[in-house]
Amino acid sequence: MPDIVELAREAGLTVVLNGRIGQQEYHSVTGPISALQRFAEAYRTAAEHDEDKAKND
Repeated sequence: MPDIVELAREAGLTVVLNGRIGQQEYHSVTGPISALQRFAEAYRTAAEHDEDKAKND
């Protein structure tokens, strides 16, 4: 599965690291609805690609 934070940034969303407790990170994500739509499409495409890859393995 793709890096979800990277996908969000590439879609135009702003991802801010708010804090870290041990190994757990806490982020805030903001941006316009159009960026959220781009993110959703990119995520769906990546998930379909991973599913196709798993079927072929």
